[in-house]
Amino acid sequence: MKRADLLPAVALLIARIGFGGFMMTHGWGKLQMLLARDFENFADPIGLGKPLSLTMATFAEFGCALLVIVGLGTRLATIPLIITMAVAALVVHGSDPWTSGDAARLFFAGETDFPKSKEPALLFLTAFVTLLLTGPGKFSLDALLWPRLRRGSRGSAAQKG
Repeated sequence: MKRADLLPAVALLIARIGFGGFMMTHGWGKLQMLLARDFENFADPIGLGKPLSLTMATFAEFGCALLVIVGLGTRLATIPLIITMAVAALVVHGSDPWTSGDAARLFFAGETDFPKSKEPALLFLTAFVTLLLTGPGKFSLDALLWPRLRRGSRGSAAQKG
């Protein structure tokens, strides 16, 4: 691999591990709630019901984040993450400030109980949209498996013809 190809591949690997790993920390708490069937302490931001909302958020934030980390089905795995982060930013945190700095100012002024903002969800949203558009890079299971699967399907099609 040429150096010009290596740097973007390493950058995408770092982005996948970093953003996927941090997202999994959000999903881990939701997974614990789901396993404990603790639906009452979870929001229902778009009216699907608390059990389904928690299940879908856990699937995205834990399961899909794990797929992003290893680079398996990466582009598909980013879609639930993008939807979840859009809902988090625009619905769950819809009335919160855009930045963490503004949230901290409100918190220290005693105007809120907790410094909440749209910023974390928007940062994750930006990262996962980027991975949707770029793909996982060369250091991923997708890069390892897809060429082999394509070769295998071409070989079987050639045998039939």
